[in-house]
Amino acid sequence: MPQQKDIVKIAIQMPGAYPQLIQLDQKKPLSAVIKEVCDGWTLPGPENYALQYADGVQMYITESGRCAEDLYKGIQSSDAGVLCDSLKELAGVSKDVTFAQEFISRDGYLLLVKIVEDSNESNLIMMHTLTAFMQLMDHGIVSWENLSSVFIKKIANFVNAKATDESIQQVSLDILENMVLSSHSLFLQVKLEVTMERLIAHLQVTNQQIQTKAMALLMALLQTAGDEMFVFLNKKNLRQYIYKNIILSSGLVQDEMAHYLYVLQSVTLNSLEVRMRMPLDCYSQEQRDILHALRQAAFETDSENSLSHERRRSLCAKEFKKLGFSNNSNPGQDLVRTPPGLLALDTMHYFASRYPDAYSRFVLENSSREDKHECPFARSSIQLTLVLCEILRIGEPTSETGSDYHPIFFSQDKLLEELFCVCIQLLNKTWKEMRATQEDFDKVE
Repeated sequence: MPQQKDIVKIAIQMPGAYPQLIQLDQKKPLSAVIKEVCDGWTLPGPENYALQYADGVQMYITESGRCAEDLYKGIQSSDAGVLCDSLKELAGVSKDVTFAQEFISRDGYLLLVKIVEDSNESNLIMMHTLTAFMQLMDHGIVSWENLSSVFIKKIANFVNAKATDESIQQVSLDILENMVLSSHSLFLQVKLEVTMERLIAHLQVTNQQIQTKAMALLMALLQTAGDEMFVFLNKKNLRQYIYKNIILSSGLVQDEMAHYLYVLQSVTLNSLEVRMRMPLDCYSQEQRDILHALRQAAFETDSENSLSHERRRSLCAKEFKKLGFSNNSNPGQDLVRTPPGLLALDTMHYFASRYPDAYSRFVLENSSREDKHECPFARSSIQLTLVLCEILRIGEPTSETGSDYHPIFFSQDKLLEELFCVCIQLLNKTWKEMRATQEDFDKVE
């Protein structure tokens, strides 16, 4: 009768005892095998004993070690069925750190790398291979920097290809994100290989897992690359795609996606921090021109050009006072305080340029009231900009666990500025309803 393939004959020895020759059933639990051996030597307490290899590296034999050895052999099989089954099992058990250590100690992960690099297997086998690889790497036993450029290129190709299996794309996106976050050199390689347009295209699919993993990779690239990636994503209207395909989708935004939306919002708004912390430079011609553009948009007439320098200077001071600047002879002094710094100038200029009628109406309406009921546009704008900076948390570090995002952020290219334009008009309306005076400024704010 032929011997079963799972039954092998082995010799077991112990100091001071005669060796045993047993038939080992490799499918039997290790604890049961040890109990039988102990019974053969009439040893009590089998739980206090373990098996150890006598030759080579004298490692102790564990259930994890037995499983690792079996799967190590299985994924080298030329039989596609055995290979597939072994990889599927490997993907499941690799979550266990003890097993992962055993498998990696045999350089098993290199077999997975080779399968990916060769790319000769079916989609199902490749999906199990990538899943097992990701589970093993999650334990941090092997450095991501050990991976070859060929491997990275293959993973990037899975993401870039339009006809790739979704399960393969999902785990490939996950692998690339971990590469980007692990080292700057890997970030540069991933950035070189991945097509950004394809990543944005992945946000437009209906598969939420693909969307989430694509967003995770985009945010990893954005936070590592900085301004260059930020400018690129803005040009590609990333927020527009997010608003249409994620915010307005019928599906519920899951916690992981909510975090990445928060990250994009935080990074984008924090790009305004430089302006927020920069005071107006009275020697900057550009900034002085913007200040005078605000005045001219509300008051200038053709006759102003014919006035003498002194008369014109006096007129400008009066008009800056009507605009609500405290230092009407040198209005730039009102914008020296940081925050909000130059952001206040930016928001006022945006309002005057984007909504000229509303701006003119605000200024002219208040300049025609009795002095005590004028709503000071400049002073209100500076304070309102500061309040909006606090609400939007501009300048605060991006939290690793944050998930609070404003859906309106993804529908507007200029969130701060648009919010300002709405709020400054509401402030004016409230001022009128309260019949407020300068002494009531803090109450209205």
